Amino acid sequence: MFEKISKYFRLVKFAHTIFAMPFALMAFVYALWSTEAEFSWWLLLQVVLCMVFARNVAMGFNRWADRDIDKDNPRTADREIPSGAISPRNAMIFVVVNATLFIATACSINLLTALLSPVALAVIMFYSYCKRFTSLAHLVLGLSLGIAPAGAYIAVTGTLTFAPCLLSLLVLTWCGGFDIIYALQDAAFDRERGLHSIPSRFSVATSLYISIALHCVSIAALIGFSMYLPQGWLLWCGVALFSAILVAEHILVTPKKQRSIGIAFGTLNGLASLTLALFVIANILIFG
Repeated sequence: MFEKISKYFRLVKFAHTIFAMPFALMAFVYALWSTEAEFSWWLLLQVVLCMVFARNVAMGFNRWADRDIDKDNPRTADREIPSGAISPRNAMIFVVVNATLFIATACSINLLTALLSPVALAVIMFYSYCKRFTSLAHLVLGLSLGIAPAGAYIAVTGTLTFAPCLLSLLVLTWCGGFDIIYALQDAAFDRERGLHSIPSRFSVATSLYISIALHCVSIAALIGFSMYLPQGWLLWCGVALFSAILVAEHILVTPKKQRSIGIAFGTLNGLASLTLALFVIANILIFG
């Protein structure tokens, strides 16, 4: 039983939930502070469950949609569906179950989360087909993850304001930027298969410049969001550390040095989101 569950955890790369979850929690705490809403463990659980279910839908559907592509790519041929560990049918059942749970949970929060839940699912599932026709697939992935902080804010307040949209912009450009770095691994394969990405369309150097530009927007959006928070040293330590980690990511991966893509993509970005969330939430709790 445990082995069967672990296969689905690997299918959706559950550990990568760490990318968007901290930003949802930041938006959740910001919403409570800015509106003076009463904290609810039940609402927090609902938000976390929505994050988990949406993440499972996004990754499960992506693996199902890309099963034939993954089979032909040496880097991804050992993934659960191409390797036969999980059948395409069972993967789709997993997606449908999680989509149903996501909508049911969103409907239990408030009217706006209920109305927007199918839209959120449409966006995160649409991403899986973008590489077939546009090099901007990285930004669609960013948008898929950027829904998280906006959704968490809506869950608390039943509305949406400018500040959480800045947080969503941060996530959109941050994820889009690091996904470009990750896609460097498959540039040659993508060109051969006629798939679209920034690295398959442009040179490595140009791709990394685009990634840097997106991360500059991320930092600008973070500074803009910080203006809406209580001002304290913890906040700006968090901003500085997040920015420094992004800089380290681009020091590790250059046009002539790409062996550290795994560290830059997984370790550093996970560290960046966790660090920022810890400092921002602590700052709100202490100085708010």
